Amino acid sequence: MTNDAPVFAPALSPKEGAEAATALFREVFEAEPDGVWYAPGRVNIIGEHTDYNGGLALPIALPHRAHLALRRRKDRVVRLVSPQTREKVDVMDLDTIGPKGTPGEVAHWASYIAGVAWSLERDGFENLPGFDAALVSCVPLGGGLSSSAALECSAAVAIDEVAHLGLAGTAQEPDDAGRARLVANCVRTENEMAGAPTGGMDQSASLRCREGHALELDCRDGSVTHVPFDLAAEGLALLVIDTKAKHSLDDGQYGARRAACERAAEILGVELLADIAIEDLPGALDRLSATDGDDADELVKRTRHVVTEIDRTRRLVALLQDGRPLRGEKLAEAGRLMDASHESLRMDYECTCPELDVAVEAARAAGAHGARMTGGGFGGSAIALVDADAGHDVARAVADAYRREGFNPPAFLDAVPAAPAGRLA
Repeated sequence: MTNDAPVFAPALSPKEGAEAATALFREVFEAEPDGVWYAPGRVNIIGEHTDYNGGLALPIALPHRAHLALRRRKDRVVRLVSPQTREKVDVMDLDTIGPKGTPGEVAHWASYIAGVAWSLERDGFENLPGFDAALVSCVPLGGGLSSSAALECSAAVAIDEVAHLGLAGTAQEPDDAGRARLVANCVRTENEMAGAPTGGMDQSASLRCREGHALELDCRDGSVTHVPFDLAAEGLALLVIDTKAKHSLDDGQYGARRAACERAAEILGVELLADIAIEDLPGALDRLSATDGDDADELVKRTRHVVTEIDRTRRLVALLQDGRPLRGEKLAEAGRLMDASHESLRMDYECTCPELDVAVEAARAAGAHGARMTGGGFGGSAIALVDADAGHDVARAVADAYRREGFNPPAFLDAVPAAPAGRLA
């Protein structure tokens, strides 16, 4: 091993985030914002590619957040700026913007913010005001930690307040039904304005998680259960490994897998693959194997992953809720479920990459109790369940493995279950 210390990506404190976003707003717009709103990124403990199949997911909100200083306008103009675009403010009109592929298409990151207003208007909130907004985010871009959902959800809670929609409540006293409606609008933004066919897990985590808890999300009906997840009290930690591999959900790979799941459900005569019980999986796979066409093997693998992943998520939730400390055989079983999730994503869903696989293998070899990719895959991040005092050693082992493989150096962060989207100032 080398003596180079692994790089950990820090989260801005609430005060730092509010000050940075406010300073940028003042610099560019020469005015004071009405306030600063934030929304966290997320990391998913288990339950990958289950959301659009109506299954279960188990995310937590991160302390890494998008911060949005925003001021309501009297017209319908939206002006957006970030530290990377301070020399060229994005300007658009709510009367002319539209979905991806239309004449009103909004480019790049601006679609995630202006698109929320567009979606809310189509949800019945007509004639929303324009706004000026300055974005400062510390959610790693391209890391599979839902940087886009953090933008959408920060915009959602900001617009909700300045337009007096009355949906979100506060982070301390959230209106869960109202937040579920905001989730739906953020998902529509991602799907139609940005053109990424994601499910709703990311936005649900950002808007509906609780500090110190994981969120058991039933993606069929949107119901949630808050599951205690205080790893520090158990002497454990969740290490996030940002592989720095290119990560995108709008390059066709994600959509192809979603389409395969929809086709499998159609062949099996169910609405969603979550309708297939684990005990009925062998028969379902036999039926898919007998399908005419070159995609039979693909349909078998995608279906097997989804159904077994939902079962793994259900089993991990049960472990976390049984009231016993996460130690001994219980800890070992949690690790086995995480490991099995990664192998299913690697072999059946085929959405890992060499960087993800090396990170997971190196973390396990360095003593992690379990490790898996997290997020949509094809790059992004992995997570490792580690002893609290071993995080840096595991990170160093992963960094050394990357160096041996000739990969770009990874980055790391500590995943602590944080508060949902709200207002800072």
